Amino acid sequence: MSVRALLAAVSLLAVAAPAGAAPANPRLAGVRTFALDLGGTPTAAALRGYDLAVVDGDTPASVVKALRANGTIVLGYLDVGTIEPYRSWHKAAKPYRLDYWPDWGEWYAAVAKPGFRRLIAGRVAPAALRRGFDGLFLDNVDMIETHRGQRAGMLALVRQLAKLPGMLFAQNGDDIIDPFLPYLDGWNREDVTRTYDFDRKRYVAVGAGDHADAIASLKRIAARGKLVTATDYVAAGDGSAAAAATQAACAAGALSYVSDIDLKRVPAATSLRCGRRRR
Repeated sequence: MSVRALLAAVSLLAVAAPAGAAPANPRLAGVRTFALDLGGTPTAAALRGYDLAVVDGDTPASVVKALRANGTIVLGYLDVGTIEPYRSWHKAAKPYRLDYWPDWGEWYAAVAKPGFRRLIAGRVAPAALRRGFDGLFLDNVDMIETHRGQRAGMLALVRQLAKLPGMLFAQNGDDIIDPFLPYLDGWNREDVTRTYDFDRKRYVAVGAGDHADAIASLKRIAARGKLVTATDYVAAGDGSAAAAATQAACAAGALSYVSDIDLKRVPAATSLRCGRRRR
């Protein structure tokens, strides 16, 4: 089936598909909109209308407070699988660098090392939570797909982070995420319908097989009592691609977010709402 035909079928199912299971965490039961706003300092005005927003873990406490005053649940983004050179704790993490990831200018992290886990769970994550976040959103947990020797260490780290106050989300890693699900309240899947091709430097449709696999993962994880969200990347002004991505997410029982690859564009929350309420 072509991607166009697949998306047409998804569009037809968007109204009739059963809503996803209610999240096990009661605080997430009323969440209808989701934003992944990592392209700069977030503002309460831009994120007004969003029930759940992920912003950078270094966002000032005053901004987090303003976002929460809107009634938004706010999660702090924390990369646990790679080491970003611009973080204040980069020097402390430098001994745990593995190979370099040129797409993002980061190094994969030696999560198997207890020292790295102590740094993240004992220093970095608590410092972020003191800014007033409702919880943490973990990125690059799925690095263990290519770095198999880090699997036990990553699971140990997520277990440690789950003991901290607040909610815990992660993203991606369809094939490795199941052991982590008992410790998570929610899961985000990037590139469900649309993605950015770094080689061609353009926005493209996800292949039919990958799209179907992503939809199946969203449904499967929603059935485990997790709030599931889908983040797709589209070019500015491509309203049809954005609409197709949101329709596909809604049909899978997920909340949709659509932005540019740098996550600088924040659409109106109303444009991402599913046509029927989740139950």
